[in-house]
Amino acid sequence: MNRRFILAMVVTAMLAGCSLPSLTKDSTVVQTNQSKDKEETTIIPSMQIDDQYYRTLLPYKESASRGLIVSNINTKYDVKEAESGLLRLSQQAFDPDTYYFQEGQYLDKDTVTSWLARSNQDPAGLNPKATKSMTPTERAKKAPIYLAHIVEQNYLQKTGKNKVKLAGVSIGLALNSIYYYQKEDYGATYEEPIDQATLDKEGKKIAAQVVKRLRQMDGLAEVPIMIGLFKQQSRSDIVPGTYFAYTDVGQGSAKITEWKKVNEKYVQFPTSDTNTKYRDINENFNNFKQDIDKYFSNYTNIIGTGFYQNSKIQKLDIQIPIKFYGSSEIIGFTQYMAGEVMDQFPKGLQVEVNVTSINGPEALVVKEANTDEPYIHIYND
Repeated sequence: MNRRFILAMVVTAMLAGCSLPSLTKDSTVVQTNQSKDKEETTIIPSMQIDDQYYRTLLPYKESASRGLIVSNINTKYDVKEAESGLLRLSQQAFDPDTYYFQEGQYLDKDTVTSWLARSNQDPAGLNPKATKSMTPTERAKKAPIYLAHIVEQNYLQKTGKNKVKLAGVSIGLALNSIYYYQKEDYGATYEEPIDQATLDKEGKKIAAQVVKRLRQMDGLAEVPIMIGLFKQQSRSDIVPGTYFAYTDVGQGSAKITEWKKVNEKYVQFPTSDTNTKYRDINENFNNFKQDIDKYFSNYTNIIGTGFYQNSKIQKLDIQIPIKFYGSSEIIGFTQYMAGEVMDQFPKGLQVEVNVTSINGPEALVVKEANTDEPYIHIYND
C-alpha cells in the first residue's frame, strides 16, 4: 500500500470525525426490484465511514435521471447541496445504521423533464401555464418557473438474511428564487425575484402532486416518502442554497399532513452582514486573512464558507487560490497557515482549508473540532 493511499484513507476518516473502520468481509445479498418484478445480486460494503454516512449498494447504480441536475440547477454549489442536503435530511427519516443508499431508480429523464415543463406545454407539467398572449414580463411576474429540478434518492433495508428491498424514498424539489427571462430573442437577461412566502406556498403545492404521482408508480405505492424543498441561489452566487422545509409521508399515504422547518444557511466570509451571529467568525476570518497578508502576498483571494444549523456555525470551509511555483514555498505557506488556523478560530469549530493553484490542489489543512493539532497534507510531496 503506497503512502498516498494511506494518506487518502486517513484524511477520509478524519473528515468524517472518526477513526478508521475495521475491514471485514462485504455481504452479497439479493435485491428485490418491485417495479421490474425481478431480483438482482448486490453487495453491501462492510465499511461504514461514520454513523452519519450511508453504506452504498454495489455495483453502483447511477440515477435514472442522471445528468439533468447539471443543466437544470444554476451553480455547481447548488448541484452539490441539492444532493448532499437531501442526504442530511434523509438521516432523520431513514437511519444510516439500518438503511442502505442507492441513487434514484424510479424517476427517469423523460419523467423528470415532463414534470418540469409548464402545464400548457405538457399535461404532466408541474410549473404554471403561460399563454401566448402573455409578454415575457407578465410571465415573469404572474407565472414564473418555480420548479427547477427533482432529486430522487432510494433507501433500502434487509428483509432477511440475504435480501434487501426498497424501504424509503427521498425527493428534493429544487425551487428557483430568481426567474431569469429575456424580452426578445438573444436580448438582455432580466431577473424577477421570487419571495420566500410564494416559494413556500408553490413548493408545497407541487410536493402534494408529486406524492400522488409517486404512489401511482410501480413499487412506490407503500414505501415511506420524505420530501424536501430546496431554495437555489442566483447564478452569480458562490455559496449554495439550502433546504428550508421537509415532510414525511407515511407508508401507503398519499397525503401531506405536516411540514417541518429547516434552519440551515451558508454564509460567505468575509461578510458585510451585521447580524450578530456572524460577527465573531467574521472577525476571526479577517484576522486570519490579515496575518497571512503580512507574510504572503502570492495568492489571489481567500474566501470562506460557513455552514450554519439552527443559527450556530457547524463548519467553515476556506479556499485559497495561490500563484506559488516552488514546492518549498508551498510547504512554508502551508505550515504558517496551519498555525494561523489553530490560533485564529475557536477550538470547537471544524475548519477545512484547501490551497489550490492552476495545477490543481496543492495542500489541505483540517482542524477538527476540539483537537490540539491540525491534519496537514501537501499533495505530490
